[in-house]
Amino acid sequence: MYDILTLNKIAACGLDQLDSAKYNITEDSAADADGIILRSFAMHDMEFPKSLKAVARAGAGTNNIPIDKCSEKGIVVFNTPGANANAVKELVLAGLFLASRDVVGGINWASTLTGDDVAKQVEKGKSNFAGSEVQGKTLGVIGLGAIGVLVANAARHFGMTVIGYDPYLSVDAAWKLSHHIKKAKTADEVYAEADYITIHVPLTDDTKRSINKDTIAKMKDGVKILNFARGELVDNDAIKSALSTGKVSSYVVDFPCADVLNEKGIIAIPHLGASTGESEDNCAVMAAQEIASYLETGDILNSVNFPNCSLPMSGKGRVCILHKNVPSMLTQFTTLFADTKQNIADLINKSKKDLAYTIINTDEIITDEIVDKLNAIDGVLRVRVIK
Repeated sequence: MYDILTLNKIAACGLDQLDSAKYNITEDSAADADGIILRSFAMHDMEFPKSLKAVARAGAGTNNIPIDKCSEKGIVVFNTPGANANAVKELVLAGLFLASRDVVGGINWASTLTGDDVAKQVEKGKSNFAGSEVQGKTLGVIGLGAIGVLVANAARHFGMTVIGYDPYLSVDAAWKLSHHIKKAKTADEVYAEADYITIHVPLTDDTKRSINKDTIAKMKDGVKILNFARGELVDNDAIKSALSTGKVSSYVVDFPCADVLNEKGIIAIPHLGASTGESEDNCAVMAAQEIASYLETGDILNSVNFPNCSLPMSGKGRVCILHKNVPSMLTQFTTLFADTKQNIADLINKSKKDLAYTIINTDEIITDEIVDKLNAIDGVLRVRVIK
């Protein structure tokens, strides 16, 4: 029986993926959990039970999870890329229109109207909220992952020219991207051509404040910027300065903070990107499936710290080794099995930056002696026997 701790309310359709004969779902943070499923709960100050093997975030971002700490303990962290993509895409498209036409200002103004001549007041004052159409304009998409591809393809149906940039474009994303989308070789190419720019990249040391004074200077005058990825991708002081000069005509952001609230030209949406029932269901289902697959078979899919890795079950034994990505690890593993007279039926090894993962199927049951010897190898973080 596996104990799964939920740190946020998780959709029932997700938890239903976990067989009640194999899993016990608990909200008791003191439980010796094998896995954790969460959404936005901040785990950085949390003490992990020694039993913890996996954490699944029902969403894409994992800033609320201490990834380095998990990696050191051999805890696999999953997210659910693409599960909320349609929900975010739809809000980005709404943001596109909000940036183009002063709908928000018009609604706020209309709510103040009183008297019997509201219709006359509307006709007299509506010109103050006029905007522009998106048809015929150029949209620049920075980041062509699950969300960026959907946004790019949808914008084409609005009659927009779309230019996208992603130096890490995956084969899967490339197949889904419309052939009408122009592929830029550099971000600067997008900055120079786009009337609208939407950002869809993860927050890393390299991307933090990547929209700043210098990059804004390379953009068209009057550019409209949309940020539904992470607030820290944009330098707020640079945005406000550019808004004051007209270099940027509007900024739509789904991550409100004190710096952007009540600022002219900034539309702050209260982090609604993935806030749909459908999105929450999709994320919960994917998170539960990921954590169940890992706990039951050792297969990894959509981990943010360890590599994707899977191997069909065969033989009588299976051992999964989470370890550092350093030379001679495989040699040490195979030598150990040979020395203990264990025949390896099948093996796979994958790496991701400083970490690696090895699955070994054997003809015989994995003994405690083998597990102890594997754990004693320098660089091994955790050893799991799948029974």
